[in-house]
Order: sequence, then structure tokens, then C-alpha cells
Amino acid sequence: MTPTQQRPPHERYFRAVAVQPQWSAADFLSTEAFRAWMRSQLEMARPHLAQGRPNLVVLTELNGLPLVLRGVPLAVRTGTFERAAPVLFLCHLPRALPVLLRERVSPIRALELALSAESTRLYLETCRDLAREYRVYLCCGSTPMPRYRLKGRRLVRERGTLHNETVLLDPQGNLIGVTDKVHLTPAEEAGGVDLTPGPLEELRVFPTPVGDLGVAISLDAFRSDVISRLEAGGCTILLQPDANGAPWTAQEGLPPDPTNVRDQPVAWLESSWQATTHGRSIRYAVNPMVVGNLLDLTFDGQSAITGRAEDAPEPRSYVLTEPRPGFLALMPWVEEADDPERLREVGRHLAARSGYPRENRYRVGVLHADLTLPPGEVPTPPPTEHERALGALLRGEARLPTEHLLWPLFTLGGVLLLALRRKR
Repeated sequence: MTPTQQRPPHERYFRAVAVQPQWSAADFLSTEAFRAWMRSQLEMARPHLAQGRPNLVVLTELNGLPLVLRGVPLAVRTGTFERAAPVLFLCHLPRALPVLLRERVSPIRALELALSAESTRLYLETCRDLAREYRVYLCCGSTPMPRYRLKGRRLVRERGTLHNETVLLDPQGNLIGVTDKVHLTPAEEAGGVDLTPGPLEELRVFPTPVGDLGVAISLDAFRSDVISRLEAGGCTILLQPDANGAPWTAQEGLPPDPTNVRDQPVAWLESSWQATTHGRSIRYAVNPMVVGNLLDLTFDGQSAITGRAEDAPEPRSYVLTEPRPGFLALMPWVEEADDPERLREVGRHLAARSGYPRENRYRVGVLHADLTLPPGEVPTPPPTEHERALGALLRGEARLPTEHLLWPLFTLGGVLLLALRRKR
């Protein structure tokens, strides 16, 4: 770089990296398997990390959700999540049943809350260690997580609450902030994973050397209320961790208008691409998507890094859509045919339990783009009580106790005694 090309002293010059991994149930059966799967994603990213400038690595949505399978291979052998759920609940009955009765939540949420201490600790410590080892700013993806507060040196869980939550870490493994998903899909609501929607008013923007980060998890990036709030907060880098639970070339119709059925890639243009090409403050967006068949569920998509049309003038786009400016980097799909019916057929063949030779043969890979932003002006938001608790946990200054096992056993005994009395 010549002296005339030198950048302003406070200009932010960094690299964004999106990882598109493939998951399977086996990745979540043990602590070691989960750590290895998460580490493999940073290893995929390693050759794409820039030297001499900060790196932002963004992982995918709900990459901690299948930790409920940990230690129960029998649940995986059932083949479907519908059959696995009761097996998991029965295996963890002494811990899940008291949560069910005490907190008046569904069985699936009771199960997740009963296991949340171990899952949260494993997830956060794994991500912290990876951020430190690879020296990156890390958007950890997202995972189901309760709200916590500090009580002395212990984290205390808020009863009944379980958010789809993104955690942001700096290269020292310190907490930058967290964001909860506001708009849940039907699969995340009651009858599915049964998560708690996050409050819109709690969305904030986090200033960093890799941009003023705003997170819109999956469906949130399609919603104008979320994008408007992040733009009002000065967001310059939109992070959209994603897990699209359907064949990529299938059609969809989601709330608030389920009758608006269109090809998934067409719908996806209404998220990150639209936010960067038509928005105000948002200059770039990073949208990694996980692929792979997880038991009987199908996940597919095309990860992308988007920007303004003038930043990415080369026309290109998702399959089943017309080429257009705005894509700085785009993961090719498994096939680039011009025939829409051929693409839809390939999507069906990839899907879970299709029985075709191409079943589960998705494309994995890594995208990167070098990004530049002017000096930051966004103030650092004060940490929430929940963030203070997670920060203390990551620094080793507080512990996260598991659910007490004696009281669940007493509760279970009481329930059985009550049942026997009623029979008399």
C-alpha cells in the first residue's frame, strides 16, 4: 500500500468469515464429539483468516440445540425427533419432571431447562476456548439458553424462560453481548422446540473493531421491526445465523402471511440482501447457514455475505432467482442447473429419508470478504444482568450449578405416592 493509499487512522478494516458446516446427530452425543464438531468449523475457517487485521467468524443458528441428545444414543436410534423426545424425557425423568411441575412448562421445555446448566456451560466454554485459540471475534451461532442472574458467585436461572440466543465473544474469549430471537418459527413455538420469544425492545447494537454488530437470528432478519430497531441503533454489520429446516429449493409460506408461498431462495432475498442493498446504516451482512439431515429433519441453504450494490456490482444470486448486485460472497448450491424443476428434484433427493443416492450430500464450505467501515460512533450499551452473569462464568469468576438431584427424587417419590393414594 502506497502512502497515498493509506487508510484513515481509525478506519475499521477487517475480514468477515461465514462457515457453512454439515451437522449430524452423532456430533452431539458426547462432550468430546460436540467440541470436535465446533472446532472443525474454526479449522475450516483457519485458511481464510486474514493476517494483520481483525477477523469476525460467524457460525450458524441453533448449533447447541441438539445437545439434548448428549449421552442418550438410544434417542438417536429412534430415527425421528418426535420419537426421540419421550425417550429423552424418560431418561432424564428425575430432573425434568420437577421442572415440569414446578415451572408449569411443556415436557420439551422442562427437559431443555433441566439440562440447561450442563449444556450452557459446555457451549459457552467451547466457544470461549475457540475464540481465544483462533484469536477471532466470534458470533457463536445460537443455542437455547435460559436467563441468568448472579447471586454471589453462582448463576441462578430464571424460571420457565428459554430463548434462542446468540453470544458474541472477543478474541480473548470475553463476552461482548447477547441477542435473543424475537420472531420464532412454528417449529420453535409450542408443539415444537417450545422457546420463549425475545423482547424487541431488548435488541441492541455492539460497537467493535469489526463493525457495529447487530444480530437478527434467521427469521428476525426478514422482519422490518427488527431491522428498523437495529438501524436506529447504528448497526453497520448485520449477523444472521441461520438453520433453514427445509429443502432449499422447496416452497415456503411463513407467518405473518402463510398464504404467501414462494421458493425459499426468493424469500431469502428479503433478509440480509435486502437489508444491505435497500437499508440505511447496515453496510454489510453475514448469513451462514447449516446444512445436513438431523434425524428426520432437513437443513439446507446458501450462505452469503452481502453489501451495497456498489460494493458488489457483479450480478449473482441464489438458485431459482435472477442474478443481481449485492453479493460479496455466495456459497454455490449443490447444483447450478437452469431448470427449476430439476433443482426442486435435487432438493427432494438431498432431504432426510428420501432414499436417493444423493441423500444428505450437501455442500459445506467457508466464505470470506474484506470489509471497510468508517470510525465507529455507536456507544457501548450497558450490560444486562444476564450478560453480567455470563461474563462472570466465562471469566471463571462464577459457577453454574446443575439442578439438585435429591429434590427431584423426593418430588418423584411424592408424585408416585399421590398416584397410589388416588387409586385406593
